[in-house]
Amino acid sequence: MKSFHHRMALALCLQVLGSLGGWLSLYISFCYVNKHRSYEWSCRLVTFAHGVLSISLSAYIGFIDGPWPFTYPGSPNTPLQVYVLCVTLGYFVFDLGWCIYFQSEGSLMLAHHILSIWGIILALVLGESGTEVNAVLFGSEITNPLLQIRWFLRETGYYHSFIGDVVDFLFVALFTGVRIGLGAHLLFCEIVSPKPKWFMKAGGIAMYTVSWCFMLSIWRFAWKKSIKKYHAWRSRWSVNQQLKHNGHLKTH
Repeated sequence: MKSFHHRMALALCLQVLGSLGGWLSLYISFCYVNKHRSYEWSCRLVTFAHGVLSISLSAYIGFIDGPWPFTYPGSPNTPLQVYVLCVTLGYFVFDLGWCIYFQSEGSLMLAHHILSIWGIILALVLGESGTEVNAVLFGSEITNPLLQIRWFLRETGYYHSFIGDVVDFLFVALFTGVRIGLGAHLLFCEIVSPKPKWFMKAGGIAMYTVSWCFMLSIWRFAWKKSIKKYHAWRSRWSVNQQLKHNGHLKTH
């Protein structure tokens, strides 16, 4: 039995190391192809790729392969869940190392990465709770591609446009609806269920708290942008009214 557990642990470590090597190789490839761009450009391309991949796989697990995370938290891990968790763990180790080395993120994002890594490791070691951890992965990553698109739009000078407004709206709407709204329901199901371990429940509370910290910052940004858009609209409306009634702009 002990030898079986050792083999399982070794297999998991090899999968995580393979994932880490894969993401690192992808980053190096992006750096080589985009020599005229910054290192952050290449890192965000990797982040975008991971976001799309993890959303697709975690959605398939939650909606098709099962089990349903709101009904069966604490269930034994399925092979597909283990695969996705290993792939994601390798990515988070890569990204955490990149963020620390380049000092590109604040303490809140680092806390999010550390909690994510710890939660995935616990699910893999316990052999259970992969159901809700994958659901958290889906909720956490659903807005990630939009966040990266927003950054790329800023870098290329297209952020202050209709496309930028659409990306911001979708980001705020998805973060509020999925990460905060559905996240609250998932956390409730996790807490009231007798199956998950107490430290998995504590980790869920910690992750949801981090999400609320992000949410408050996002709402402040959305409010300021809305006010700025409103004042710009009022200014254009005032100019149009002057032109409509007088045929020229009012000057002093």
